[in-house]
Amino acid sequence: MNVTQSKLPGSQVSLEIEIPGVRSQQAYEQVITKFMRSAQIPGFRRGKIPRQVILQRFGTTQIKAAALEDLIQNNFEAAVKQEEINALGGIQLQSSMEELVTQYQPGEALTFTVSVEVPPEVKLNKHQGFEVTAEEVQYDPAKVEEVLAEQQSQQATLVPVEGRAAEKGDVTQIDFASRFEDGDDDTTEEVKDFQLELIENGFITDLVNGVVGMGIGDTKEIPVTFPDDFFQEDWAGRSAIFTVTLNDIKTKELPELDDDFAQDVSEFSTLAELREFLEERYQKEAKDATDANVEAELVTALVTELEAEPPPSMIQDEVNVMINETAAQLQSQGIDVNKLLTKDVLPGMQERLRPEAQERLKTTLALAEVAKLESLTVEPEALEKRTQEVLESFGDQKVDQQRLRNILEEELLKEAVMEWLKEHSEVKLVESKPEEDISEDEPAPDAKPKSKAKAEPKAKDQVVDVPSEAVEDAEASVADSPKETAKRKTTKAKSTKAKTAKSTTAEKTAAKPKASKSTKKSTSKKAPPADAAE
Repeated sequence: MNVTQSKLPGSQVSLEIEIPGVRSQQAYEQVITKFMRSAQIPGFRRGKIPRQVILQRFGTTQIKAAALEDLIQNNFEAAVKQEEINALGGIQLQSSMEELVTQYQPGEALTFTVSVEVPPEVKLNKHQGFEVTAEEVQYDPAKVEEVLAEQQSQQATLVPVEGRAAEKGDVTQIDFASRFEDGDDDTTEEVKDFQLELIENGFITDLVNGVVGMGIGDTKEIPVTFPDDFFQEDWAGRSAIFTVTLNDIKTKELPELDDDFAQDVSEFSTLAELREFLEERYQKEAKDATDANVEAELVTALVTELEAEPPPSMIQDEVNVMINETAAQLQSQGIDVNKLLTKDVLPGMQERLRPEAQERLKTTLALAEVAKLESLTVEPEALEKRTQEVLESFGDQKVDQQRLRNILEEELLKEAVMEWLKEHSEVKLVESKPEEDISEDEPAPDAKPKSKAKAEPKAKDQVVDVPSEAVEDAEASVADSPKETAKRKTTKAKSTKAKTAKSTTAEKTAAKPKASKSTKKSTSKKAPPADAAE
């Protein structure tokens, strides 16, 4: 058939398709035959209805319309195949159906026009020789000591104190009643036997400082201002009076930092091995964060040189991928995705993710173009090795192995492109800026779960808000731009809080009595792609 192509804005192609008269006649006759076999008309046996009766009953306009639908569908598909067009979607008939029905004369040639979205033309004005500046995250040896000190504190024995007032570092048991000083809210909250550790950046700083100096049996009114980031938003920044009675004081007796301690809190046999593990972990964390900063700057520089216009269907596909990633993250937190991501929630979620989906697509297109220009490929051996490693991490879980391979091949190709960009660009590392605040995904470990549960008499009122916050957090994670991803990694590496202590303890519960080289390596494996699991 004769097909004339023309480019349209938005990565679309217009196809003007001319159908020969022979095909237009065949389609018309096939529809009549189908009606003769399937129509039910009183007075005639099914399948035995004469042609003339069909024409009279349904009329030529209805028959021509049915024939046209078949002609357009079949010949469009044939034209796409003939012209070797990678059609993505967004198929639209540009010709008026009413006009086509009027023009259509069986046995005569018929021309119609269809537009379809295709992959965008990609042009990189520059793909090497970039000069970028990235923050270098330094390894801080002090973090190892902080982790050990935190574990010491968690493993401490509480010893009763007599004959003195409460001091910083003590663990106290108090009763308190709180009331607000501002506004019309005169609600009083009463809590009994609340365990309060008198440490900096503990539960509420004003409350901690007020209890210091009290003796057992003392009662005291303590003015308190809730932090601006307090977990209960309607309390944040407000002033209240706490009437506190001190019931008990205990001090912490810390265990010795020795091999026995290392065995209690980790999988390692000696304190030296535990220190070595923590040093390697924090060194790798700092290096990974630096690498993430470098890659983010290179990607940003590369994308600014990109000329490409992803079509709407491509952007929508990326939005769907991001929604699936969000759902996987929520599911990993034990949240029922079906109840949370309802048809009422999804439209707004899609709209929020669309801008970042477009940016992610541009990054993907730019990196793919570098791979194409420089003939970068993935070695089959490397892909097989990575695949087997990830399959082992899935255990007995069912996995779509072909999809997994596709995901890992993209991952490995991206790694190859980033390495090539680093080798062919000039990267200047500068000292990272100090972080004043801990990132949101690094909760301070000194807020004990037991204390928090008792200190949140209204926490149940917040349950309704938690799912929406979880969705927003998961969305933010999957929608991170390269720079935001790097920022997350950098902030995590800079944090001086001892989250590693928890993971070290967790490793002990699942590890062999003594750490081996293979055991240590296994702790740094990447999590398997969630969307490869069936």
